[in-house]
Amino acid sequence: MNITSILRPVFERRYRQIERYATEAEALQRGVLARLIETGCSTEWGHRHHFSNIHSYEQFAAATSITSYDDLKTDIDRMRHGERGILWPDMVRWYAKSSGTTSDKSKFIPVSQQGLKDIHYAGGRDAVVLYLHNNPQSRFFAGRGLILGGSHSPNYNVNHSLVGDLSAILIENINPLVNFIRVPSKKTALLSDFEQKRDRLARESLHRNVTNISGVPSWMLSVLSRVLELSGKESLLDVWPNLEVFFHGGVAFTPYREQYRRIIPGDQMHYEETYNASEGFFGLQSDLSDPALLMMIDYGIFYEFIPLDEIDKEHPTVVPLWGVEPGRNYAMVITTCNGLWRYLIGDTVRFTNTSPYKFVITGRTKFFINAFGEELIVDNAEHGLAEACRQTGAQVLEYTAAPIFMDENGHCRHQWLIEFSQPPADTEAFAEALDKALQRQNSDYEAKRFKNITLQRLQLVTARPGLFNDWLRSKGKLGGQHKVPRLCNNRDIIEQMLALNG
Repeated sequence: MNITSILRPVFERRYRQIERYATEAEALQRGVLARLIETGCSTEWGHRHHFSNIHSYEQFAAATSITSYDDLKTDIDRMRHGERGILWPDMVRWYAKSSGTTSDKSKFIPVSQQGLKDIHYAGGRDAVVLYLHNNPQSRFFAGRGLILGGSHSPNYNVNHSLVGDLSAILIENINPLVNFIRVPSKKTALLSDFEQKRDRLARESLHRNVTNISGVPSWMLSVLSRVLELSGKESLLDVWPNLEVFFHGGVAFTPYREQYRRIIPGDQMHYEETYNASEGFFGLQSDLSDPALLMMIDYGIFYEFIPLDEIDKEHPTVVPLWGVEPGRNYAMVITTCNGLWRYLIGDTVRFTNTSPYKFVITGRTKFFINAFGEELIVDNAEHGLAEACRQTGAQVLEYTAAPIFMDENGHCRHQWLIEFSQPPADTEAFAEALDKALQRQNSDYEAKRFKNITLQRLQLVTARPGLFNDWLRSKGKLGGQHKVPRLCNNRDIIEQMLALNG
């Protein structure tokens, strides 16, 4: 009996709803906002901003300002101590911990019961909906899913309240029926020691019929490597012959693609990108031949966007989803049923289509290099590295880059620290290929590189094996959703890593 075939009609009904995204985007988004404002009327935030008098997006935009975590921190801290009705009417018991601001080590993003259901679990469901629609021969439910998660801990002394990685919160609250189609056990999935968890994950899943895997590419690769070590096999298909899809997110997949192809050879494996952050579930890859993500617009999230070139203005232009222009970089602003109101999340996107709305993630508002007017973003870096790898046969595992403001010869350049899984035969050739690829990707970088007047060619430093994990371990961030910033406009992180590199 093919369980997947039996369940497929249920998922196809949802797919027909998603098809409305192409023609009803504005109506769907206005409806989401109306429901959020109606619910928010009974909160302190709603009283402060006179939500009872707001009946349209235009009134909402006029009555409220763009917010950052620092703007909401006091309210969130009150909520974490057990107060209700502050940013959201209900008691919020879960807080997703993510990297901090300039004034705090960590951010604690509220995750309401409604947010779990209408945002995060809805995204997980729709990842399967889109995958099954695109793969009619799938036997997805014939086996189990290996789900990689983080860990959590008690939130202050509030009963039944937790703080931790979003993935851990999702596993903790998952429908018990899902446990019959997933590995590992909840106890193993929520271990805080990643090295211990990695070994247990591998051992618990080794002899299961795993058909699908979900997680951050870097950490999942580490787990899969351990599975191969224990099995003595070179291909995962010799361990899990029915493995067919990897739902991945958290970091760009480009640097890891060739490594996954090496351990999962053949054409049966599919890779579907998801955009699930602590703040919400925003996008899914609806067409596996198109890297752009479909923006999920009928969840509990209302979207707005600020043109990236206006992000530092006191009064930047802010447009709703139906006001965006394809090809332009935007910083994303969200209003959600987790109690985030016009919240600037720090991610940047570029739309490739508006019917339906599809986009690519281009970076972070704070992760870029613009020390000399070059405006290098993560999207440029990912494409540049992919091109350099194609030309040299190298494979990149991890990387970070920062400016050198002036070397011993008075020259300025970018410095790249790269950990290779497959080093290039000639590192100078790789550096040259990367530098030229970045110039093709970014006209500002090309202009600054012209005749070496402003910038010299980039400098490549090869990281020793395990350096990036060692740095994360030193910060207590090994495993889960943690990652090293790819681009930094200062040298703080790269100097720490160079010191560890020896």
